[in-house]
Amino acid sequence: MSEALKGRCSCGALTYRMTSRPIITHCCHCSYCQRETGSAFAINAMIEADRVEVLSGKTVEETIPSQSESGLIMVRCADCQTTVWTYYLQDRFVSWVRVGTLDNPQEISPDVHIYTSTRQPWVTIPKDIPAFDAFYDWENNTFWPETSKDRDRVLLEKISSTQT
Repeated sequence: MSEALKGRCSCGALTYRMTSRPIITHCCHCSYCQRETGSAFAINAMIEADRVEVLSGKTVEETIPSQSESGLIMVRCADCQTTVWTYYLQDRFVSWVRVGTLDNPQEISPDVHIYTSTRQPWVTIPKDIPAFDAFYDWENNTFWPETSKDRDRVLLEKISSTQT
């Protein structure tokens, strides 16, 4: 596996790796992501939670409000509190890895820009990357590769089986 898929917190106590490429990577421009990160956006790589492995250190979790109104669980380094990935409250099968915590974040670029209606006016979105004012139609999107759609279907089946 590429070194590009290893990451760490700010202090280096927590290290992790993604055991595969992400399913899809969102660049989120919503006001929640802007406030939570203290930046203009968050770049989150969606990956199966069982494909994110902690190599060293300990994590702590904190629940905060989110754009989806379901709440977001921030997974942070227990020492320096850097957020390394998140979960949505209703779904522990999917991790949203903060791409900026990867050792080589340039290896994973956004596949889509979301909530661009609240993006900072000085942020330019490449014309060849899909962009949406809010969120997109998850089930009927046309830009995900088939392999990503297949992986998502498996996740949806897992989630559905736990809710019945």
